[in-house]
Amino acid sequence: MTTEPQNTFRVGSRKSQLALIQTEYVIKCLKEHNPDTSFKIVTMNTKGDKILDIPLPKIGEKSLFTEELENALENNRVDFLVHSLKDLPTTLREGLAVGAILKREDSRDAVVMSNAFSSHTLETLPPGSVIGTSSLRRSAFLARNLKHLKVETIRGNLNTRFKKLDDEDGKYAAIILAVAGLKRMGLENRISQYLEAEETLYAVGQGALAVECRESDPRVLSLLEPLIDLHTTLRCVAERSFLKFLGGGCSAPVGVCSTLENKELSITGAVWSLDGNTFIKDSLKCKLYMPNDDGEPPKKCPYREPRTYCGVVPGNINAISLYGAEQLGKDVAENLIKQDALEIMSDARNEILSST
Repeated sequence: MTTEPQNTFRVGSRKSQLALIQTEYVIKCLKEHNPDTSFKIVTMNTKGDKILDIPLPKIGEKSLFTEELENALENNRVDFLVHSLKDLPTTLREGLAVGAILKREDSRDAVVMSNAFSSHTLETLPPGSVIGTSSLRRSAFLARNLKHLKVETIRGNLNTRFKKLDDEDGKYAAIILAVAGLKRMGLENRISQYLEAEETLYAVGQGALAVECRESDPRVLSLLEPLIDLHTTLRCVAERSFLKFLGGGCSAPVGVCSTLENKELSITGAVWSLDGNTFIKDSLKCKLYMPNDDGEPPKKCPYREPRTYCGVVPGNINAISLYGAEQLGKDVAENLIKQDALEIMSDARNEILSST
């Protein structure tokens, strides 16, 4: 175990350019609140970074981009970790928790066209055009709604994917990526088409950054608390609860879309079959008790402190609001389960495992 001065924190991050940009952004935010505090970035590769020749769903693990980082956190080699929230499993290891979810960037997907098709949209691409994505959700959406296109897996960090799109044999007409990552990398100018969230949905937690720490570390939890964004956290707790109750991950086509306006939280959750032919979705909304509400809070609440909400610590957010968000996500999942969501997801996993 490395000992650092009291005002120095060790921050775990993946080595990719995007991961480092995100980690440096979190550090910048922390230094605004703690100008005399120092941060040391500790980088490492994860299994998901090393295995690039196998589609993510076929690898079949929920911690592909977090396991090595969490090992370092558990062993006190780092004080906290910076993640894209969508990479974090909905059930974290015992003793670890999300100490802060920052304000969400754009949660939508984006189409990036190759130079040869720069004037096109997905709808106007020639039949048989190849679209690159590593997401089963995106693949299933394309299979259902844009049947003239062919989908193939593309792996690697953003720079690697752009190289495959631009520099190789012209295999890909376009790739689909998260808008948030493109913006953070300064590549927003490459976006050819935005896919609206209400139609395509997005991955649970997409666009949000999460800081993971030891649940029993008050020094770090106190440091992180000013970064917590109320609206993003409540939306993401609902989304994570939906996925957790379904038991999904990267091995099934699952999507969400959430909003929080005027204290009303809304979430839509959906499941596709791999070929897109089967599609089920459900939407629910509820009013949340917020800290500035008039009147008294509910007298009773069906939770016990201390606790986390899908791995997220309450921080400065009212626990009643978090419980309502968590319950809403679970209710949407239950409604989909009644429509055979678990069978659809199981069939998708079996199909992936049996494919060559």
